[in-house]
Amino acid sequence: MPLPDDLIDSSARIESVSEFTRRVKTVLESQVRPGWVRGEVSNLRAQASGHVYFSLKDAGAQLSSVMFRGDAARQDVKLRDGLQVVVYGEISVYEARGNYQLIVRAVIEDGVGRLQKEFEALKRRLADEGLFAAENKVAIPAMPQTVGFITSPTGAAVQDFLRILIRRGWRGRVVVLPAKVQGDGAAAEIIEMLQLAQDEAACGVRFDLLVIGRGGGSLEDLWAFNEEPLVRAVAACRLPIISAVGHEIDFTLGDFAADVRAETPSAAAELISSGFVAATERAARLDEDLNHHVDAALESAADRLDHARSRLRLLAPSAQVERGFLRLDDLANRLSGALSATVQTRRQRLSEVRSLLRERSPQRRVESESQRLLALWKRLQAASPASVLNRGFVIMRDADGKPVQKKAAVQKGQRLAAEFADGTVAVKAEG
Repeated sequence: MPLPDDLIDSSARIESVSEFTRRVKTVLESQVRPGWVRGEVSNLRAQASGHVYFSLKDAGAQLSSVMFRGDAARQDVKLRDGLQVVVYGEISVYEARGNYQLIVRAVIEDGVGRLQKEFEALKRRLADEGLFAAENKVAIPAMPQTVGFITSPTGAAVQDFLRILIRRGWRGRVVVLPAKVQGDGAAAEIIEMLQLAQDEAACGVRFDLLVIGRGGGSLEDLWAFNEEPLVRAVAACRLPIISAVGHEIDFTLGDFAADVRAETPSAAAELISSGFVAATERAARLDEDLNHHVDAALESAADRLDHARSRLRLLAPSAQVERGFLRLDDLANRLSGALSATVQTRRQRLSEVRSLLRERSPQRRVESESQRLLALWKRLQAASPASVLNRGFVIMRDADGKPVQKKAAVQKGQRLAAEFADGTVAVKAEG
């Protein structure tokens, strides 16, 4: 396709790639001034030469960057992928590839990283001054009566704080000293409340304890409690201070300067009321023990009184006469019982002797022998021949009248006599 006429210039000079790239390099490096750039580190490569190559990126673009060995050795920040940084550098063009890149001269961490560095540096400096030393801490009163709470009166922290105290039955007084707890001017307002709380004449209240607190948040949200003037004011306060800023994992320099750190405002309320709760429980135990000892003493006195009354009754003359009557009746009963037992024993013995005499009497023996003879006589009568015949038996006799006891003694044709109970019959043996 032919080029449009307006693009054709026979006098135009044709540049090589190197020439064109060098012209671009000159324009960029002369027109784009050095400056600060914010972004996230990615594709980090540290060369053996000491040079560091990486990309800076955000949601819309990325920028090739290089930090040469000399500059890299001077940095406090250790680069890593994903680190948010702010870098200072100048634009340059790498002609061999035709790429533009940022020559980085300085690196600082962005946002939290920068604040964290400031936090650690200030913490070291104040600690070296002895501002956080344990010997400078003031003991927290076990049972404070009036507590000043420096916080935002509309925040959730004060509600949590009061709810815990009410639930645990604390009987003291809480005065909320209102102050901003975030943003510009927060540290100044907190310092103002600290000074007011220490001036009894100005505020009209004598505080036993102060609490500085708020809910959790980011490092930026809590930064007011890391500002040096506030940290020094906390350390210099004449009244005991509990720092209750943030959550369990949040630490501020005010925590180190305060006399005690509580993990949360609720934990501060539990700490403040712990002495009262312990005293209440101890009082309840003492009351229970006292009632127990009083009951035991009354019971013991009642037992001693009953014992004394019993002894008086025993020692009275009427009681002795009554005991004499009882003893007389007892002796009479014992005598009557002994006589009855003796008579009964004698009667039993007499009965036994009578029985023995009866057994050994001659009449008894005569009667016994008579009975024995009568029994023998009856046995003889039962064994007589007449008795046998009367029972239906037959006696066979031979011609001489002798009984025939066996069949073998009988011969064929022998004459025999069969004797019955009512007579005799002659018979002849056939076989």
